[in-house]
Amino acid sequence: MVAIENVIHKPVLLEEAMELLRVIPGGVYVDGTLGMGGHARRILKALEGTGLLIGLDRDQEALQEAGRELGHPPNLQLCHENFRNLPLLLKRLDFDQINGCLLDLGVSSFQLDDPERGFSFRYDGPLDMRMDRQGQITAAQLVNNLPDTRLAQIFKEYGEEPQARRIAQAIVEQRTSRAFRRTEELAELVSRVKGSGHRRRRIHPATQVFQALRIEVNQELEGIDRLLEDVIDRLAVGGRLVVISFHSLEDRIVKRRFRLAAGRCICFRPPNVCRCPRSERVEILTPRPLQASPLEKKQNPRSGSARLRVAEKLPVVDLPPKNEELQS
Repeated sequence: MVAIENVIHKPVLLEEAMELLRVIPGGVYVDGTLGMGGHARRILKALEGTGLLIGLDRDQEALQEAGRELGHPPNLQLCHENFRNLPLLLKRLDFDQINGCLLDLGVSSFQLDDPERGFSFRYDGPLDMRMDRQGQITAAQLVNNLPDTRLAQIFKEYGEEPQARRIAQAIVEQRTSRAFRRTEELAELVSRVKGSGHRRRRIHPATQVFQALRIEVNQELEGIDRLLEDVIDRLAVGGRLVVISFHSLEDRIVKRRFRLAAGRCICFRPPNVCRCPRSERVEILTPRPLQASPLEKKQNPRSGSARLRVAEKLPVVDLPPKNEELQS
């Protein structure tokens, strides 16, 4: 088992992301999910003191820590901002085009490994899960106030939890006598509901429930599709969008948007009724998503579920309608 202190500062799929982002000195790049600045450090190195890197993070503490790690070079601009607001930020900064963008959609190790942030079932802490501590809604508020039907829907849709209904009902029953305040309390209840058989699996029984609550608290899926479209619009020809996702819900959104931008059918209806846009604006450079190597997975367990997809901006070419198979 890899110790926590050995994985905190390891950016996922670093070499693959940098090779495919293809940073050009003098260019303008965006790291939309700065985290601890691991990817940003390599982007700055490739820029060789020229151009500009715009780094965004919704977590003020992570942004400050990244600034200390990166040293505030003159070609780095840090912004406390949700990546969904990137189009407005670029407009405010007076940039019509950028040469590349990196989005690491996962929760950072900086957040996961701090018990006080309440993201993980591995450590006892307040049931919080807010990426931006200025946010109003915590996981505890959801667990203690939502009806069982809504909780079950969240667990099912965002966690793909097969026992979503039973877990939601158990939560509502328990909170009548004692409100949930700590991560350990919720993790223990989920483990109890799922039974001893799940304890023999590689993942913790509460993994999917915690993922679902985190997504709901931070509205993580909200606006990703629109953001990808906006970034593609603002890429200069030859510019690249690199996206690293950590669960199937995110990856499906990325996959679908890339296919649309590449002028491919996503409805898979006969050509005479297909209405998918047929404008080829990007080339998909990863027909299948890249995954971490066995060595990286061993050194950094967080990389195990990571999927990397890349698209490159092309001059616009209109395509005739055609139907085709969905790629994995």
